[in-house]
Amino acid sequence: MKWTRDLGLNMRMLLTSFLLLIVYLIFLGVLSALGFPFEFLLLVAAGMAFLQFFFSDKLVLWSTSTRIIGEDEYPELHRMVESLATRAGLPKPKVGIMASPVPNAFATGRSPSNAVVAVTDSIMRTLNREELEAVLAHEIAHVKNRDMLTLTMASFISMLAFLIMRNWIFIGLFNSRDNNMGALILVYVVSIIVWLVSTLLTRALSRYREFAADRGSAELTDNPRALISALQKISGRMDYVPAEKKQEVEGANAFFIIPALSGNTLMELFSTHPPLEKRVAALEELAAGVR
Repeated sequence: MKWTRDLGLNMRMLLTSFLLLIVYLIFLGVLSALGFPFEFLLLVAAGMAFLQFFFSDKLVLWSTSTRIIGEDEYPELHRMVESLATRAGLPKPKVGIMASPVPNAFATGRSPSNAVVAVTDSIMRTLNREELEAVLAHEIAHVKNRDMLTLTMASFISMLAFLIMRNWIFIGLFNSRDNNMGALILVYVVSIIVWLVSTLLTRALSRYREFAADRGSAELTDNPRALISALQKISGRMDYVPAEKKQEVEGANAFFIIPALSGNTLMELFSTHPPLEKRVAALEELAAGVR
């Protein structure tokens, strides 16, 4: 198949990444100019990014109690994943099942060679075959686009700013002998601003990548209306899932095809996913042949 690109979407992702780079360079420049001893925190942030990148798949599987399944357990699910991976030019990911009444799916793994595509048992009862295939294609598109790598890199300096915010008092006590509390207060204020701006930009990048994965699903299945139907079914079913069950999987919201919990309009700025209406509208354009 021909993996096409949405030029407008790609340009928005590039612009967001460029703005993140500018924010990060300014932040590091301010820390350096003020003589802030950030080497240790930089090392800690790098360590966190390393763990997130190399062990995120295991952490996500562990936190969601997802188990890897063999072909003998769910042969049809395995066949769909393998077929979609082949169409996308990828090795077949591992396949996982998560026991939850929240109908959902996610992909994780730092690269296509160690990716995992997982679904909840309830989504298999909620969707028909075409809809399930469209959801799996969305997750395969995430693997194809290497979204875990992109978002891990994008959030690196944001983690550093957050560490400074969290440990400001300790840092202040450690450096009190230098009588430079004014500079430390300025570093703290700048860290808050950088964390807020970088978080907004990173979440915007995440939302753009959800649009890209939706588009990838439409390309892989040549059936964008199946994904529209799947998204609407998942969203509608979510209203009937007990709140405590949705809270149990809240930690995996960033990975899900649709977050189990959604916020108000203001919180959409901090959301990792675009509103359902915008995703459906973009898919409707693809279904109508608009490129």
